Amino acid sequence: MANVYHIPAMLTETIEGLNIKPDGVYVDVTFGGGGHSRAILRRMDEIKNEKLKIKNCGQLFSFDQDADTVTNAIDDERWTFVHSNFRFLRNWMDYYGVEGIDGLLADLGVSFHHFDCPERGFSFRFSAPLDMRMNQTAKRTAADIVNGYSEEELAKVLWLYGELKNGRQVAKNICKARAQKPILRTEELVEVAYPHPLPKRRGVEIEVPAQYKKDLARMFQALRIEVNDEMGALREMLVAARDLLKPGGRIAILTYHSLEDRLVKNFLRSGNLEGTIEKDFYGNALTPFDVIEKGREASADEVERNPRSRSAKLRVAEKKS
Repeated sequence: MANVYHIPAMLTETIEGLNIKPDGVYVDVTFGGGGHSRAILRRMDEIKNEKLKIKNCGQLFSFDQDADTVTNAIDDERWTFVHSNFRFLRNWMDYYGVEGIDGLLADLGVSFHHFDCPERGFSFRFSAPLDMRMNQTAKRTAADIVNGYSEEELAKVLWLYGELKNGRQVAKNICKARAQKPILRTEELVEVAYPHPLPKRRGVEIEVPAQYKKDLARMFQALRIEVNDEMGALREMLVAARDLLKPGGRIAILTYHSLEDRLVKNFLRSGNLEGTIEKDFYGNALTPFDVIEKGREASADEVERNPRSRSAKLRVAEKKS
């Protein structure tokens, strides 16, 4: 396991964007290493100390489908861990008797832990089984997709979720190779997708020529999104969050690739998955949110400290009264 589970991007900006109240009900739908959840609880304490008359304790629900995150548990009576995919947000809030929430945070980036843990198969940097499951009890793996999808289906996934320009050729290479034997490991996929020159091995690490790294990152991203149905889960969570947020409640989302960012941007702008803004008789927009942050990016100093924050965008919106 990596020494650092995850370093949250734009932590201060995200917490400020939530406009936290000490007696509010908050949801962190991407618990991971617990950095955002701990920051929310600290902010509750800070504001409570400033406003000594407040007696009610707030609540924080943190979601994560990966069992590994349990090791990052928080000892705080206000905190509840929900071992589940965030697509079931509404169901779990019903279960806990929560009718409305004051804020929701989602960091859609993959934890350092997943990329740096070789056996999980998330990175082309390591020799590992083609797994990529966030929830390790789920049945479908990346190997199932690579060996089971048709050439057309593979090409669609690579283009749609990875924006891989040569996705059709890569899909063709995969289908040709798997006809000889199944592709079950990361290094086998790398070798098949970009056969010239062959990747070198150093123990569990795979040395890939620099010119292929960007495309390989896109390919692995596309497969990961498909394995975990990340876009489908995001759509369900956004709708549930819209319905659960109280007037004045805020939603803060960190996105990392153009597809999810486009979905989040259009949803917060319009209030629906289609991105269509409805208008009243007078032409005024009928939207449930006021957008606060429109895609804020990490500062140069933060990117230097945490290079993986380079692609992060922060979007924040407030539910209208």
